[in-house]
Amino acid sequence: MKQWTLKRLRDEANLNQREFSEKVGISYYSYVRKENGQTPFLDYEMYKIRKFFNKPIEEIFLFKDCNDVAM
Repeated sequence: MKQWTLKRLRDEANLNQREFSEKVGISYYSYVRKENGQTPFLDYEMYKIRKFFNKPIEEIFLFKDCNDVAM
């Protein structure tokens, strides 16, 4: 199961999904699907989010538990 650090970071910033989607320029409905893992984030979206939190992309978007990654 994927555990996005993104949701935790967003919660820590006291932003709901709608507020955060507006800050990074992603439509609300698209953002919800992406945060829930239903569709992938595009490269430029990950860059905007990385810039917002000032963290490496890998820290935000990689699996929390690498044992969950199928090879």
